[in-house]
Amino acid sequence: MGFNDSRGRKLFLAANNIFLIGLAIVCLLPLVNILAISFSSSAAASAGAVKLWPVEFTLSSYKYALAKPEFLTSLFVSIERVVLGTVISLAIVVMSAYPLSKERSEFPLRTIYVWFFFVTILFSGGLIPTYMVIRNYHLLDTVWALVLPGAVAVFNIVLLLNFFRGTPKEIQEAAFVDGCTHWQVLWKIMVPVSMPALATILLFTCVGQWNSWFDGLIYMNSPSNYPLQTYLQTLVVSTEMFTEAGNLTAEDMKALAEISDRTTKASQIFLAALPVLALYPFLQKYFMKGIVLGSVKG
Repeated sequence: MGFNDSRGRKLFLAANNIFLIGLAIVCLLPLVNILAISFSSSAAASAGAVKLWPVEFTLSSYKYALAKPEFLTSLFVSIERVVLGTVISLAIVVMSAYPLSKERSEFPLRTIYVWFFFVTILFSGGLIPTYMVIRNYHLLDTVWALVLPGAVAVFNIVLLLNFFRGTPKEIQEAAFVDGCTHWQVLWKIMVPVSMPALATILLFTCVGQWNSWFDGLIYMNSPSNYPLQTYLQTLVVSTEMFTEAGNLTAEDMKALAEISDRTTKASQIFLAALPVLALYPFLQKYFMKGIVLGSVKG
């Protein structure tokens, strides 16, 4: 009887599966509860009567968020931000990590540049100096104010740098013997081999760009330039302000009668999370692949 067929092995696998299933359920239940609240009525959500299934099913919270023309405008701004921010950040990360992954004999100034990047992790210019830079470069109310300040992701550079250094040097040496330049080695060998790391960085970058809302609030003077997260955040604030104010229109009173702060926030969470939930399954397969693909040329 082999090791895989032993009774202890089977008991371990059974216990491990039960533990992981239980852990998945514990992580999933809060999300199911929030989803149920988003589809429940204002009275049921405010009374705390919603558990894992919607009470008095309604789409009012989603209609309140989706019915306004500002929603589509902010959605397009967020899509533009994610596409530009991801492409620019990935290009900078790849082109910065490759030379920094070389030995000091190949790149004498490597240590200086590594410390230059590392210091930016420990210290930042602060909110006011950053805003002044954005303003002086006339980037306010443009998508570049959302993309450029965070384009150089030092953490991702360090992650990819270590990944490049972990690949066998024989692969690069064989390419140089065949007459490849550093540019060809980077894009034709190192990038394809590094797909698992790049997929992880891609996911981090997309999620970070998509979920960011505060920079849109301070760098955009016009609500028409708000990204989706900033727009959804202002919906919650405006709902609270309308509730406290006395000058409500008939349309506002009708909307507030069907929604509450809890249902609005719950629907906001799922509207913001849907694109990320749709993107993750396509990138998950790369997390399971090996670090180095292919063979080493002798």
